[in-house]
Amino acid sequence: MNATLNIGWIGLGRMGEAMVKRLTAAGHGARVWNRTRAKALHLAEYGATIVDSKLELAGCDVVFTMVSTTDDLKEVLFGEGGLVTGATKPKLLVDSSSISQEGSAEIRGRLEALGIGYLCAPVSGNAKVAKAGKLLVVASGPKAHYEAVAPLLQAMGRKVMWVGEGELARVWKIAHNTMFGVIIQSLSEITVLAEKAGIPRHVFLESINDSVLGSMYTRYKSPVLTNLTFDQVTFTPRLLLKDMDLGLGAGKAHGVPMPSAAATRESIARLVGRGHEDVDFAILLLEMARDAGLELKPENVKVDDGLASP
Repeated sequence: MNATLNIGWIGLGRMGEAMVKRLTAAGHGARVWNRTRAKALHLAEYGATIVDSKLELAGCDVVFTMVSTTDDLKEVLFGEGGLVTGATKPKLLVDSSSISQEGSAEIRGRLEALGIGYLCAPVSGNAKVAKAGKLLVVASGPKAHYEAVAPLLQAMGRKVMWVGEGELARVWKIAHNTMFGVIIQSLSEITVLAEKAGIPRHVFLESINDSVLGSMYTRYKSPVLTNLTFDQVTFTPRLLLKDMDLGLGAGKAHGVPMPSAAATRESIARLVGRGHEDVDFAILLLEMARDAGLELKPENVKVDDGLASP
């Protein structure tokens, strides 16, 4: 595919917005629809065209979707005024949402029955990672579809991969986000342990990041954990709880015991139960500290998130 193709985009949450900006910055025009139109208007400055209805994207060669749940994806596709409900149909749908394997398979069947190609393309990384161009995009579905849109996917990240046919990318994403939860649980526990013993939080986190245990994930969460800026939302506790449930469901379906994931799921459920809504899931650190009788304070230290260009 090339920049002359007609590209559509549905869904402008934190991730979708950042990905559209990367796509347009690479010279690929995009026609964009969002449930709240006002939130999309500023993207015109980046080369996007804002449309008033999903059906206006039906003539596109490829439409990308990035929404929150399986039901959200079904609604934008098949609901009233949905993308594929008119006489004209897009040639290919590429979905980057975090949804279940079963829901994705159902959607694939419905789209393919209409003659529409379907590619799963979930990503690793949050909006800050997307803005930095460091997403990993993992796709599954017909390899010809993957090869056709690989240059577009590459424009949005640092690496793209094809893992196989069907919904295998959904399994990958579910496994990825389950580990995502388990790591923040473990990192919160050991950070509280270190601080209560007397090690400054930013010093401990720096040591972890520079050890064999460090990763892009632990590094880019370190500023939030150090300065307790949980209002800078990348992913909410409720969304993480949804993904932990998907992970445990997949484990049950495939006969895989997941004790670490099960314990983490209950910890995240407690965050939701305590009313933590539009905050970053890393607020788990605060709750773990309170359980240990430790009241955390922001350290007001500048910490490298590792996302700056080298």
